[in-house]
Amino acid sequence: MISAVQFGVLVACVVLFVPMGMAGWHLSRNKMLFFSGALFITLAVGVHLTPYFPVVYDFVSSYSSVVVLENRDSCLSLLHDIIWRDKHSNLNEFWLNSSRSDMYWEWKESTPVHQCGFQKLGRSDASDLLNGSWVVVAGDSQARLFTLSLLDLVLDSSAMENVKMDLFKRHSDYQLVIAGNGLKLDYIWAPYASNVTSMLKNFENNRKYPDVLVMSSGLWHMLHYTNASDYGVSLGMVRKSVVSLVPISPEFGTEGQVTGSVRLESQHMFWLGMPTLINSMLNTEEKKEKMSGSMCEAYDKELAESKLLHETGGPLMLLDIRSLSRNCGSHCTADGMHYQGVVYEAAVQIMLNALLIESEQQI
Repeated sequence: MISAVQFGVLVACVVLFVPMGMAGWHLSRNKMLFFSGALFITLAVGVHLTPYFPVVYDFVSSYSSVVVLENRDSCLSLLHDIIWRDKHSNLNEFWLNSSRSDMYWEWKESTPVHQCGFQKLGRSDASDLLNGSWVVVAGDSQARLFTLSLLDLVLDSSAMENVKMDLFKRHSDYQLVIAGNGLKLDYIWAPYASNVTSMLKNFENNRKYPDVLVMSSGLWHMLHYTNASDYGVSLGMVRKSVVSLVPISPEFGTEGQVTGSVRLESQHMFWLGMPTLINSMLNTEEKKEKMSGSMCEAYDKELAESKLLHETGGPLMLLDIRSLSRNCGSHCTADGMHYQGVVYEAAVQIMLNALLIESEQQI
């Protein structure tokens, strides 16, 4: 990226070293000073006049934007490059009953990953990043576990006791406003893609848009409908609704006040993938029959063909619970479907780092 600082350094080098080179040609002192001054004035005037020459300005801006976009997309693609390690402790209880876990994770120690500067945000940094934001998480129990991990990061342990009881009321929505930093979080029970579509249409109709939106769907449809092609159709409706929100024109809302962000960037919208299902561990025969490996593959194929995700040219970034849960392993789940909190913690940190990359911030 050609920043103002870098361009200034380049100009300074030209002003300093060109006259020195010319001095090697045995020019007189007066001639060298005259040339140096003229060169400096010319470059200074050029810098100030560049914005008024569209061709030049567009070239410099487009080059800078391309480099920024490439760096950003490259880092976004590396966010799931993590490795899992075992603490070699005894796993006695599932995560909802105990915060202890055998497994922990960290980003790979590779040069590209290191250059991106990924970091595990603590409570203070995460609260600062989400300060004053409206975060919406919509989906089934996987989205609920993701919400729990996000809240566990930004709230202290005493506050989390009440959260666990209220958040896990069966098939219910949940809302919380954190007084300290103004973070508003909504969990919306939306087990089917049609529920997600209805939620998106409500945002558009009410002209109220969250700053961060995380959505998921699939497990309930697989269990109760067991029809991959129908799932694909419903994802198409989700995509259509998402596209109607991204981007939202700055002029939108002239007929009334818009609440929330007037432009919902695609990097602030995420799709929470389905977990790796371990068929032998599923807790009912119906689940074992309907949620087979081949059915999971069929549902994954429909998601890819829906063009919802960045990888297929869509507007949503995938939080890949499938790969995170698979790599954590079977000892990270009690029922072959719901995983320990460390898996969803990783997804939360991936999301937060994606927000940092998009906003070009560093904590």
